[in-house]
Amino acid sequence: MIIYLASIVLLLIGIYCAAVKKNLIKMIVGVVIMEYAINLFLVMLGYRYNGVDPVIEKAVGSQLYVSPLPQAMAVTSIIIGLATTIIMVAVALRLHVRYGTFDITKIRKLRG
Repeated sequence: MIIYLASIVLLLIGIYCAAVKKNLIKMIVGVVIMEYAINLFLVMLGYRYNGVDPVIEKAVGSQLYVSPLPQAMAVTSIIIGLATTIIMVAVALRLHVRYGTFDITKIRKLRG
């Protein structure tokens, strides 16, 4: 139960960084923290105490299987998150080249 709370806290920290901070790099870090919080949540959904891996071992009696589906979803999420992070960093670098700053308030003032 505590690990679910940890993923919620990480998600809230990421939302705070992405919504409140004015620096583009800090906003990107906030989005990455949100992605990792979701990945942590997905992996913990498949966790079972004393669970058996269905690929390697056979369950005996009433043993629980560990679900591999959330782990596969987390791997897919990591790959998609990497691609979106690369795009965000590329856009931030282009904005820095054009305007000379990562501060959003200054970029909004320098339109044109």
